[in-house]
Amino acid sequence: MSAALEIDRLRERNDVLAARNGELTSANGQLAAENRELVKKLDIYADEIAWYKSKLFGRGSEKLSDAEQTRLFDEIETAEDERPDGQDEPQATEVPAHARRRAVRRPLPESLPRQQQVLDIPEADKRCACGHELVRIGEESSEKLDVMPPRLQVIRTVRPIYACHHCEGSGEEQRPAVRSAPTPVSLIPKGIATPGLLAYVATAKFCDALPLYRQEKQFARLGVELSRRTMADWMLAVARELSPVLEILDERIRSGPMVQIDESSVQVLREPGRANTTLSYMWVMRGGPPGRPVLRYYYAPSRSARVAAELLGDYQGFVQTDGYEGYDGACAQPGIVHVGCMAHARRGFVEAARALGKSSDRAGAAQQALALIAKLYRVESQLGEQRDTDPAGFVAARRERVEPILGNLHAWLRTKREQVLPSSALGKAVRYALEQWPKLIRYVECAQLTPDTNACEQAIRPFVVGRKNWLFSGSPRGAAASAAIYSVIETAKANGREPYWYLRELFEALPTARTRADYLALIPTPRPPPNSSP
Repeated sequence: MSAALEIDRLRERNDVLAARNGELTSANGQLAAENRELVKKLDIYADEIAWYKSKLFGRGSEKLSDAEQTRLFDEIETAEDERPDGQDEPQATEVPAHARRRAVRRPLPESLPRQQQVLDIPEADKRCACGHELVRIGEESSEKLDVMPPRLQVIRTVRPIYACHHCEGSGEEQRPAVRSAPTPVSLIPKGIATPGLLAYVATAKFCDALPLYRQEKQFARLGVELSRRTMADWMLAVARELSPVLEILDERIRSGPMVQIDESSVQVLREPGRANTTLSYMWVMRGGPPGRPVLRYYYAPSRSARVAAELLGDYQGFVQTDGYEGYDGACAQPGIVHVGCMAHARRGFVEAARALGKSSDRAGAAQQALALIAKLYRVESQLGEQRDTDPAGFVAARRERVEPILGNLHAWLRTKREQVLPSSALGKAVRYALEQWPKLIRYVECAQLTPDTNACEQAIRPFVVGRKNWLFSGSPRGAAASAAIYSVIETAKANGREPYWYLRELFEALPTARTRADYLALIPTPRPPPNSSP
């Protein structure tokens, strides 16, 4: 009897322990699942912390190799003490593997004016001890670069006035009795600014990012009081006179096979119905006939898709943009092929690799994507010369070499999507590239297209640099004027023209331009700049 009770008691205890074991097993499974989620979150937070550290303390360049990056700032504060005083050519240095090649200084441009200085020996030293005169057998020459500060001058225009003291003009009724040469036309009538001064102010502000208040101080040091208000009025007047030229640029930018678009924020004061702290935008379009690029800036109070659609108008062709979703609606109209930007897709992998460090497996995965993308750019570099000489052949050759690389990259992205956390730095880069993929591969269809919009981004950079100096535009009218002047300057630069000399020629010719042919002749075309003689 007691044995049977003991067996029942043991069975009950076993059932209790089995139930308890089940509860513990279930709790253990929940804890394991929670632990996996926490590990995922920890990885995400680690990625975010590393990303913020790289943004805060890391370098801004997207190049990952120090050996491939050229020095950006050779300022006196950062120069290494590695050369003797005053020496500008490093000497050859023996190292275990090889001897470094002596640096060769580039010759100074032939277009620069030259002033010859002859250093001869005294006449007394030109006689030999034997009594004969020394004969000149050669010479040694060297060139150094000199600079003169801006030199202001006043151009005084004199118009002699003539009259007849005999008949006082009664003998020739059809002509005025008092005669003088007509007043020369000027871009700003009755103003003191010459085309050269206007070109100087515009180049300093819109090309060299020198605000007008700093130019005011510069002119004061040279002995001339020239207020920033006066210079601002000049720039507004210049922008107004540029209207016919801008209309032609608008036509030409849409006449090519492709257009690139980008935008950047700007703060504009005194916009009707908007607070001064509200951000507006400066848009830039890059296009035009092959070999004759055109850049056009536009001011708009918003970044909406409606603005992009208005800028495109009835354009048909390739439109290349970054991944901003506002472009999707604008590029949905018939006749437009929307092309993506590989540089923006690459940027996510650069940030992932930089944030994760070299020891991380995920950083290694990011490097794999970067290596594949680098192959795409290597093909562009190797076939670059054929782009202009044989566009059809360039497209065919690029397709043949690039499509296998694109196939490998796409397969790698799809595989990696299943292996990484979507919210991690690498996961975000993979997801962005896959979402943009149909647009990223379209660049192979047009010879004028490159994998990215870097040329357009580089065009918006001068505006971004200037914005850091003057912070905001005083009014919508001022922002529109800035867009007009940026347009002609950046178009000139894109065609290899020196901005100051082009603007000087433009401002000299604008007052006498009347017909469309006159204005067409003022559009920048690729040609060497004139001699920069004083």
